[in-house]
Amino acid sequence: MREIVYAVHTSLDGCVEGPNGEFDWPVMGPELSAYSQELSARSGEFAYGRKVWDMMSAYWPAAESISDHPHDIAFAPVWRAKPKVVFSRTLEKADWNTRVLGGDLAEAVASLKAEAGENVLLMGGADLAAELTARGLVDEYQVFVHPVVLGGGKRPFAEGTARLGLELVESRTFDGQVVLLRFRRA
Repeated sequence: MREIVYAVHTSLDGCVEGPNGEFDWPVMGPELSAYSQELSARSGEFAYGRKVWDMMSAYWPAAESISDHPHDIAFAPVWRAKPKVVFSRTLEKADWNTRVLGGDLAEAVASLKAEAGENVLLMGGADLAAELTARGLVDEYQVFVHPVVLGGGKRPFAEGTARLGLELVESRTFDGQVVLLRFRRA
């Protein structure tokens, strides 16, 4: 059975975006970029909620013409080739080797996890991750803490999220500044 691995970049104050929706603060140095490439290679499919999908599909198909950052140049072809799934009640279809799953979220995730293949990498965002966490459907959390305080904004674990016991299975630092905290459900 496949697992759902949630990978998220947060600020030191626990936000995934700034007070005005900013996402210009994550630092992708060479070590973090290499780890991100390894994590992507070990995943059978990328997963997104609708909002993150809109952001990703607006950037990654043409990333090489927008950015000359080594991480972007390396990840863009991986993103285009990797199978992807978007959980949405409103999106009907998506390009770039992507399928859309709507309807009952628990049923859709159970079906996805039951498919053959490597784990599903849920990338970024907060709303879908919070809903999956509340339903006990995330198996592993990889939280990348960046050296910035945003002073507010969206958080991956919304206020009111039920208590969740986790086991720390790894911690490490990338590029002398970003800390990975990797947890599994206890």
